[in-house]
Amino acid sequence: MKIGCPKEIKPQEFRVGMTPIAAREAVAHGHEVLVETGAGLGAGFADADYIAAGAAIAADAAEVFAKSEMIVKVKEPQAVERARLREGQVLFTYLHLAPDPEQTHDLLKSGVTAIAYETVTDDRGGLPLLAPMSEVAGRLAPQVGAWTLQKANGGRGVLLGGVPGVLPAKVVVIGGGVVGTHAARVAAGMGADVTILDRSVPRLRYLDDIFHGTVKTGYASAGLTADLVAEADMVIGAVLIPGAAAPKLVTRAQLKTMKPGAAIVDVAIDQGGCFETSRATTHQDPIYEVDGILHYCVANMPGAVARTSTLALGNATMPFMLALADKGWKRACAEDRHLLNGLNTHKGKLTYEAVGTALGLPSISGAEALAL
Repeated sequence: MKIGCPKEIKPQEFRVGMTPIAAREAVAHGHEVLVETGAGLGAGFADADYIAAGAAIAADAAEVFAKSEMIVKVKEPQAVERARLREGQVLFTYLHLAPDPEQTHDLLKSGVTAIAYETVTDDRGGLPLLAPMSEVAGRLAPQVGAWTLQKANGGRGVLLGGVPGVLPAKVVVIGGGVVGTHAARVAAGMGADVTILDRSVPRLRYLDDIFHGTVKTGYASAGLTADLVAEADMVIGAVLIPGAAAPKLVTRAQLKTMKPGAAIVDVAIDQGGCFETSRATTHQDPIYEVDGILHYCVANMPGAVARTSTLALGNATMPFMLALADKGWKRACAEDRHLLNGLNTHKGKLTYEAVGTALGLPSISGAEALAL
C-alpha cells in the first residue's frame, strides 16, 4: 500500500502522524511511504531521518494526497485537506466529528473511508489510541492552569502549591478517567489541594486507593460539583463520552459563583468542551475571559510537547496502521471489531451512531459499512 503522511497545518500543531520508526516498519512490511518535506521538523525529525527509514519525500501536501492510498495524520483534516480526499482512500487520524458538522459533511461528500483514533477500542473497554494523548493532556493541564493563574496572565495570582503559612490552591478535576487521573497526579505533585469528581463509585474507590489520601474524591452530583467549583482556584474539565459531544457540566451562571481570576482548563474541548462558555483556542492565543474567569481551551494541548506526544502516539497507532496497510481496511476491520469501532465514515455514509446523534444525521453500523 502507498501510505502518505502530510505536514500538520492546524495552527501551532507540531506533531506528525508517522515517526521514522513507523515508516521503517511499514517499509519492512513491503509498503511505500511518502512523507511531506518538513512534516517531522516540529517533533525533531528531519527529512533525512525518513529517507534513512526507506521513505520518500514529497514536495508538498498535494503530492501526498494525490499519490497515497492511506493518509496518516494527527489532527482532523482542515478544509484544504478535506478537499483533497477521495472515495477509495483511507484516512487514519483523530477526527472528533461530534462537535464539527462542517468537517463531517466534507468527509461524507468526499466518500473517504475515515477511521478515527479516538473511537478505536480495546478488550478492556479502553480507547488505546486516545489514551496516550489523554495522558499527555492530563499532565499538561495543571501546568498550563498554573501559568494561567499567574497575575500577569490575568489570573488570581495564586501559587498552586502555596508556601509555608499560605494555603495551596484548590483544584477540582471533573472526570476520573485517564485525563483526570493524570491531571490529579500532577496537580497533587505540585502541592495543590485536589479533588476528583466522577459518577462511577467503583472508579472513585480505585482513585482513592491509588492516591493514598493525597487526592480527595467526590461523587459528581450537580450539587457537589457546583459547591466545589465555587470554591476552586482551578477547574479542569476531563469528561469524555467516546465519539460523542462532551456534556456541559458547568453553566455560565455558575461562573458568577467562582472566585474572580480563577482558571478553567477544558481538556474536553476537542469534543465541544464540558463548560458552557468553552470555545476552542490555539497555543498562539490560548486564554480568554468570561465573567472574570479565565478559560484555557486549546484544542491540541499535546502539540505543545510535540516530540513526546508524537513518540507516544506513534507507539500506539503503529500496529493498527500496519494492519490496515497489510490487510486493507475492510479485512482489517472485519477481523478486529475494535478497529471497526474506529470507522466513522465510508462511501458517503456516517458509520458512528454517537456522531449521528450529536449532529442529527442518519448513520449505519460498521457491519453494514463492510457490506457496501
